[in-house]
Amino acid sequence: MSNTGLIIEERSRDIGDFLVGRLIPFRKKRMVGPFIFIDHMGPEALGPDQYMDIDQHPHIGLSTLTYLMEGEITHQDGIGTNQIIKPGSVNWMVGGKGVTHTERTPQHLRDSAAEFTMHGYQIWVALPKDLEDCEPEFHHIDADALPVWEDAGATFKLVAGKGYGKESPVPVHSELFMIDIKTESDYHLNVAGNLKGEIGITIVTGNVTACGDLIEAGNMLVSKTEDICNITIKAGSHILIFGGEPFPEERHIYWNFVSHSKDKIEAAKQAWKDKTFPMMKNDDSYVAMPE
Repeated sequence: MSNTGLIIEERSRDIGDFLVGRLIPFRKKRMVGPFIFIDHMGPEALGPDQYMDIDQHPHIGLSTLTYLMEGEITHQDGIGTNQIIKPGSVNWMVGGKGVTHTERTPQHLRDSAAEFTMHGYQIWVALPKDLEDCEPEFHHIDADALPVWEDAGATFKLVAGKGYGKESPVPVHSELFMIDIKTESDYHLNVAGNLKGEIGITIVTGNVTACGDLIEAGNMLVSKTEDICNITIKAGSHILIFGGEPFPEERHIYWNFVSHSKDKIEAAKQAWKDKTFPMMKNDDSYVAMPE
């Protein structure tokens, strides 16, 4: 998905062990491990007069991770991919040295003329410095291929990376984790020994308590310490926990471009303006870069 506008920095606050904000990047924390951007899509009712139509746009230096709770998206890209993603599965596109893609409502949902809900997350994971110029790739992983387990009224799904002694089949490029957790009863989450690196938590629905504060859905918590995170997830809640080992170098982000090098971002910007960027062969749409 294209970050078509400027990133609006929501007010963040400090509650003791955590920073609390809306999404990343926000003012006090630009990245969590290699995760550099998280966009919450919906929930929103679509059809029959409104559909998702995100025209061709570029990426460099990152991998996109699309994860849906409801709805479907057709992903097409410049390396020939045509893939429908459904709830619970993962689309993982490696932008590398440069790739373009579109995201649209599938034709069968348009043909049905029925109303449906679109809800999910578009996540950007920065690539390690030595892989920023790799060849673009695309991988689709079905929901039933992801590790799932239960513990004391909580259901865990390892979406990407490593954690709790398990490994997701998503072919990531650095030490990271993303876990989907749903609770039937109050659940005390203590990740010590189970996850490694910086830790962020997105509250999809419900709420959590941390440091005596009740944090509602739509917010994100970022732990001030690595490898340790103590919160209580309230019954009937749904959260995503993510993070990993941070890179030694700073990452720069402009629109849909991520790199350790400002020069690489400037080159990508110019290529997109000049339309010399690698383009899709079967789609002549074009998202203009914001100035």
